[in-house]
Amino acid sequence: MATSDITAADVQHIVDRSPYLSWLSIRVLSLEADSIEAKATWRPEWVANPNIGQTQGGILAALVDFAACFALFSKLGRPAFTIDLRTDYHRAAKNCDLLASGRVIKLGRQVSTCEAELRDPDGRLIASGRGTFLTASSE
Repeated sequence: MATSDITAADVQHIVDRSPYLSWLSIRVLSLEADSIEAKATWRPEWVANPNIGQTQGGILAALVDFAACFALFSKLGRPAFTIDLRTDYHRAAKNCDLLASGRVIKLGRQVSTCEAELRDPDGRLIASGRGTFLTASSE
């Protein structure tokens, strides 16, 4: 399959085959040449602080990693390995679905840089991050 023929449904198929990504309840909404948008449906198992219903930071970091990494999918036709990831937490996510968007900043033959944002249903920025990904072929 040519990378230009890859669709959001193709990425969703990979998500559905991954036990962790499917557990995160990720639904791919759109896939463009340099970006992806997905929705993660809230689960009670995400809660770190039951008194306020706050989503655990590791869940947020995983969603940032997913969106940044899979923004490369249209270019590579496959997921890339994460080399480095930084996540900034801006506010608590409390018992809500999250919209994840990722975009390619720099596509390189060996290493690429992407960034991602997580927003709550009201559009408030919850977390953001930037990662570097191995884009060289592993073969």
